[in-house]
Amino acid sequence: MDEKQIVQLPDEICEFIDSCMEKPHPQSYLIAVLHKVQEYFGYLADPILDEVAYRMQIPTANVSGTATFYHFFRQQPKGKYAISVCLGTACFVNGADEVLIAFQDELGIQLGETTTDGQFSIESSRCVGVCALAPVVLVNEQVYSNVTPQQVPDILNSVRAAR
Repeated sequence: MDEKQIVQLPDEICEFIDSCMEKPHPQSYLIAVLHKVQEYFGYLADPILDEVAYRMQIPTANVSGTATFYHFFRQQPKGKYAISVCLGTACFVNGADEVLIAFQDELGIQLGETTTDGQFSIESSRCVGVCALAPVVLVNEQVYSNVTPQQVPDILNSVRAAR
């Protein structure tokens, strides 16, 4: 049996948790705490969730359940190149779901996952505000517009070439 990994949270997060614990209904600050922790670490690994649960005196199952329920929390680190496929209405009706499937097929990962080499991760967004260019894909800060599934290999090749 593996020993449980212990994570030391940074002082600023411990102080934030302590301030939350002094307020009425301290457990209601769990989402705010998870946001701060994810902002610091980039994702929410199980040992981090265990430490949050301990410090906030909340069962680990509740902390883990919250972290996995909300789509804006990540349980894996993002890849060097974070691919975000807009699935807002305009993008979706113009084929964004097929674009997403093409990225998943090309990279061999699912939504919310990261490639084993740590280079690419795939996520979705609800709207990036450029509906006239639908479907839209962001790779880090680079915007790709009017994307078709057939363009996905070329997009990935251009990202790989720019490394």
